Amino acid sequence: MATSSTLSPQHEETAVPALKVMRLQSPDLGQPTAGSLEKQCLLGYALALPDSFGVIHVGETFTAYLGAINVSQSLMVRRLTVTAQLQTPSHRWPLPSSLNETSGVDVRPGDGVDAVVSRQLEELGQHILRVEVGYQTSEGTRKTLRKFYRFNVSHPLGIEERTVRAGDNSCFVSIGIENLTSQPMVISSSKIDCSKAAGLLESSRIGCTAPTKVSGTSATDLFDSCGLLEPNSSFRFLFRVTTTEKNKTGIACGDELGNVVIEWRKTMGETGIMVSDPICCPIVCPPGDQQNPTKLMMGAGNDFVVHGSGLSVDVAKVAASRAGGNVTSDLDTLLPVTVEPLEPPSTLRLADPEEMNFLVVNHSSKSMDLQLQFRLNHMSGVAVCGKSYRNLGEVAPDGGSVVAGIKLLPLVGGLLRVQGCCVVDLRSGKEIPQPPLCNIFVEKMEP
Repeated sequence: MATSSTLSPQHEETAVPALKVMRLQSPDLGQPTAGSLEKQCLLGYALALPDSFGVIHVGETFTAYLGAINVSQSLMVRRLTVTAQLQTPSHRWPLPSSLNETSGVDVRPGDGVDAVVSRQLEELGQHILRVEVGYQTSEGTRKTLRKFYRFNVSHPLGIEERTVRAGDNSCFVSIGIENLTSQPMVISSSKIDCSKAAGLLESSRIGCTAPTKVSGTSATDLFDSCGLLEPNSSFRFLFRVTTTEKNKTGIACGDELGNVVIEWRKTMGETGIMVSDPICCPIVCPPGDQQNPTKLMMGAGNDFVVHGSGLSVDVAKVAASRAGGNVTSDLDTLLPVTVEPLEPPSTLRLADPEEMNFLVVNHSSKSMDLQLQFRLNHMSGVAVCGKSYRNLGEVAPDGGSVVAGIKLLPLVGGLLRVQGCCVVDLRSGKEIPQPPLCNIFVEKMEP
């Protein structure tokens, strides 16, 4: 007579769970294959679910469904736990869910448990979703089942920036955005985040005024303002970063202006956000050969200056670092004295002289008896009306300054560059040539 042996509760026979993992995402617009009889939907193409994790971009939120199923029809799964981690090229992030907050659950035959995990993607390269299932065996020991799901993360947008100095307290930042994906995207917002500057800087976008009346707006304006960006197409935004009342020192070379923040949407409404590397104020170095004053004063290698280069702020920063023993540049030794225009006019009228004020700053550690000169043979399109030099007298060291007025006479129309400036220390005879000071547009006088 056959007898059946029974197991104690600690050694009760258990089942092995099965793991299912899927990425949760919107469907894509799939084109019917050649020769098929499929009918197109109202959107023009058929909605198709991807057969894998699909294309994943930086800035998206990766969301995955985790399901642990008891495929047995008679045995229980004891003390089931499910944990997940997302391994990036530089870090391993735990993905919390309701399944790893307990010591384990019992799953009845044919039943299952599930959870949803998610994390915003911030890095390029290969990512690995690591899922681990733990359960109790028939012998009362713990056993784990691990599965790995690899996928690649790419950039949806290419971001290119160019920064131009606009004096001591302002910079213009041009941002170029290119759609690197194979589908259209909508740029929902763009900005420069200056939050790391702790209230010292603020940014504003130029040319982003929205139309007040749709009826009075052209179709081209509506299309440009919608933010639609086709594959391999690009768009450029212009921002201006300025100092606030808290900032008394201006914007110097190497100062962080902020990060470009771009928010976008895909065809099915998926949202994403991209944050660029910090944008820094460009370094203004005297162009040309330091041993050749002519090249320096005429701006060799420096084709454009917008209302002052901010050079005096840069030299002051280097001089301060030298005093603190942390020398990062020799700019203060090349330019111990700097000259910058004070609120230069944006336009001048042809053959109509106008006086401009220039700030002369002594950054050296010794006082100087200075003379400001404008040399006609190094100037172009503009001349000095009256004396081409000003005796400034004794200028104190370590940031001592004086303001000198020079009357300029425009000789030709168009965009001109004020150049040919040189400062001479009358005590030692040392000449300190200055790079171009600013650009001014000269308009013709009406008859």
